[in-house]
Parts: sequence; C-alpha cells; structure tokens
Amino acid sequence: MRLLLDTRVVLWWLSQDLALNDETKTLIRDTPDVYISVASTWELAIKQKIGKLTAPDDLLERVGSAGFTHLAISFHHAVTAGRLPLIHRDPFDRMLVAQARCEGLTLVTHDSDIQKYEVDTVAI
Repeated sequence: MRLLLDTRVVLWWLSQDLALNDETKTLIRDTPDVYISVASTWELAIKQKIGKLTAPDDLLERVGSAGFTHLAISFHHAVTAGRLPLIHRDPFDRMLVAQARCEGLTLVTHDSDIQKYEVDTVAI
C-alpha cells in the first residue's frame, strides 16, 4: 500500500495530535511509501499567511523534512481534479482525490466528503 496524507493528517502527524489514533500512526510509520502533496503544502502556506492556521513559523520546513515523499501536481492531476464531481467544494481536497486516483495511492483522511469519491481511503 502507498499512502497520500491529507492536509489535516499532515498537521496531526507533525504535532503528534491525539486526534490521530495509534492504528493510523502505526500505519503511517510502517508504510514505506508515504506521500505529501504539494497541494497540502500550498494550502498550509495560504492558511498560515491569512491567519486561518496558528502554527509555528517553521511549519513548512517541518513538512518538508518530515521524511515523506513530496508529490508534485501534474497536468494529468489538474485535469482529473477539474473533472471530479463537486461533492467536495475545497479545490485542495479535490486535488488530493485526483492525485490519489491518478497515482494509485490510498488517501488517509478524516474528511467524510472525500470518502464519497471513488478513491481508496483510510478513514480516521
């Protein structure tokens, strides 16, 4: 299994938040191929800049050095995301769905709307 972490899961992982249960922590820790999308980094940077996210100043550096593989956004990802039904209104989350579909990744998420798409998920 290869995992793609949604943005909130990335935050929970970095902050060791209790919302991330032990089973999910073990899955992430023991899976050799874990990805963080550039879309999540972009979303975090925007939310931090406009004050919607209270986080340490070095949050983006922590994301970058967390040991996960960074997943760039490709043309194919963008087209796929644009063609998804608007079950979820958040374009960042739709991009994660598209990337998971295109790359054959399992999306680790807490978001019930993401789970409505035809994409493999691990729900927390």
